[in-house]
Amino acid sequence: MEYLVKSGSPEKQRVGCVVVGVFDRRKLTQQGRALDFAADGLLSSILRRGDLDGKLGDTAVLHNVEELLCDRVLLVGCGKEREFNERAFEKACAAAFRQLYALGGIDAAFYLTEQNVRGRDDFTWQVKSALLTVEDCIYRFDDCRGAGFEAPKHKLTRLVFQVPRRSDLRAAERGVTEGRATAAGIKRAKDLGNTPANICTPIYLAERAEELARSHGKLTSKALDENDMTQLGMGALLGVSRGSRQPARLIIMEYNGGAKNQKPTVLVGKGVTFDSGGISIKPGAAMDEMKYDMGGAASVFGAIEAAAEMDLEQNVVGVIAATENLPDGDAYKPGDILTSMSGQTIEILNTDAEGRLALADALTYVEHNYDPDAVVDMATLTGATLVALGSQAAALYGNNSPLRRALRDAGEAAGDRAWPMPLWEEYQEQLDSNFADMANVGGKLAGSVTAACFLHRFARKLRWAHLDIAGVAWKSGKEKGATGRPVGLLTQYLIDHTHDET
Repeated sequence: MEYLVKSGSPEKQRVGCVVVGVFDRRKLTQQGRALDFAADGLLSSILRRGDLDGKLGDTAVLHNVEELLCDRVLLVGCGKEREFNERAFEKACAAAFRQLYALGGIDAAFYLTEQNVRGRDDFTWQVKSALLTVEDCIYRFDDCRGAGFEAPKHKLTRLVFQVPRRSDLRAAERGVTEGRATAAGIKRAKDLGNTPANICTPIYLAERAEELARSHGKLTSKALDENDMTQLGMGALLGVSRGSRQPARLIIMEYNGGAKNQKPTVLVGKGVTFDSGGISIKPGAAMDEMKYDMGGAASVFGAIEAAAEMDLEQNVVGVIAATENLPDGDAYKPGDILTSMSGQTIEILNTDAEGRLALADALTYVEHNYDPDAVVDMATLTGATLVALGSQAAALYGNNSPLRRALRDAGEAAGDRAWPMPLWEEYQEQLDSNFADMANVGGKLAGSVTAACFLHRFARKLRWAHLDIAGVAWKSGKEKGATGRPVGLLTQYLIDHTHDET
């Protein structure tokens, strides 16, 4: 899809369709500036007949409107003006785009981006949000279809996002730039998440990292194999991989967009490409969704790609602990004690709490090899976070208040929310073990919190935050599929951090 930004009246648009919003029964979203034909009674007639009443998401198509050069006008209901917030804007954009696809035109002028949105005061957000909404509507994963499959073909190839004044074009163009890059990162994360585990293995992820590095001059990639990790003493990560025939990998991607002396932001992702639970095996129902247990790794890929696409003047490192967790005669067992790279020992009480083991060694690797400005790890870590927050927000933990606030604010700005959670030392007592330095689970209560507390034991020397994304990384049911979250949050954090430094 080609995306452009322009300023101008619909009367002069030579496009297949002009898209305009209508508030509940009363007025156009452009407040009378955009469409003079409304004054001639055409819109009043449409509303009177009941063809459109302005209800959020409703649409109506007008053909051959006099004094307009476009073929059609698509009216989109925007609901009540006082309630036209970010979510309403995204719903209106999605409804408009789906109707545009159905109409079969090749291009459209999108005037919804002219409308003021409650809580937003610049056109960067409007254009970026509209673009991301369009890309989400477009997305399909057809890589595993059979030879006879033909994907639906659509003619629409160009959208022109409209802004009221020429002085608004710069902000709108920035929205296109950020939106395109973020969309590329989200698509990457979705594709990796949706790829089945018999294809998406740890080695597959390492190969995709090499492929990504070859396509961006400022990006490099390498992967440590199990021999390398053995020499480094990564007993926690290697303990998880013992039950699988697929060898583990520690993948390191480095994007060098900033000055050589600039401290990097390090993103660490859990990359369990399939999680059966190991010896503590999961129930069979919905176990197919455990291919999504590498959602943290997919998000690292997405954020790195977005940074490279935008050519951000920042150094970003991605570290991915990639493994499978399967039952086998050599698999690690409840009661085993593993020695992590940090030298701390871990009593295994549940082999289905494997992601924190892989991340523990990855965090230690970061501490030993980098002097980071900040470290953010992300993982589909606990079902407890889904119980606590549902699918609306990731759980956010951290040992640095400004970092937590920056990530929370980035999530709000991107519409990819994270909610702060406690990391009090009192919770650490739940990880006590009679036989090792710690247990890998803290019991029934506060499961997401104690998992974060476990990781904090390997990040105390770092300016660190943890995102538990188990509730947001994928959808179940008829809409089953990876969401690409929290790529939006991470990308916005990197953008904000770049602006802060400059």
